[in-house]
Amino acid sequence: MFTPPGMGYDRAITIFSPDGRLFQVEYALEAVRRGWTALGIRCIDGVVIAVEKKKISPLIDPSSMEKILRIDEHVGATFAGLSSDARILIESARQEAQINRLLYDEIIDIEALTRKISSIKQLYTQHAGVRPFGVALLIAGVDKFGPRLFMTEPSGAYAGYYAVSIGAGSQTVTEFFEKNYNVNINLENAIPLALKALAMVIEGGIDSTRVEMAIARKDTGKFEILPSKNLSKYIDELKAT
Repeated sequence: MFTPPGMGYDRAITIFSPDGRLFQVEYALEAVRRGWTALGIRCIDGVVIAVEKKKISPLIDPSSMEKILRIDEHVGATFAGLSSDARILIESARQEAQINRLLYDEIIDIEALTRKISSIKQLYTQHAGVRPFGVALLIAGVDKFGPRLFMTEPSGAYAGYYAVSIGAGSQTVTEFFEKNYNVNINLENAIPLALKALAMVIEGGIDSTRVEMAIARKDTGKFEILPSKNLSKYIDELKAT
């Protein structure tokens, strides 16, 4: 297909620019950069993920705004970007987890799950008539390989991380992790580290209504979204130090 110079590169997902860029994928990345800040920390005994929650309107029921979602008993995810896109991908992840249980009678490996979701994302970067998913996912949990933490990009690329952040405050949080993260950190220390990182980017201060957090423990193999009262306790302890 011939495209006049400077025409069509930012409107069609199937056309490369002369310097090899797909602008539609880059626009999807921009949607992620404008999303609410989310982070993950891998520990020796589990994984922590946390995400900022904003009060969009006083008329919205905050309990209906889920930012961390369980995929299976051992794995869950949070996201930055378009929540509608995230919902579709997480539903697909749940289906893949259940299919794996039915076929093999065991929980799905977290990297295998991440690869399947990333393949769906990549598929939407190469067909006309569709657009890339405007969302990045943090997928975290515990499997037979231990604690796992992955991040998937709108392009379909993914990677495993010790600590990672996505969304509007990701640069600030990443710099904080580079200075303060230790590969030998445990959950007891990772939880306040995650809250400190979010406190740096949340306007007006941190409290249990502005944060959502989940942990996956290596000893139990379970992914657990922390209740508000437990989260408040951790935040109070952080403020007291």
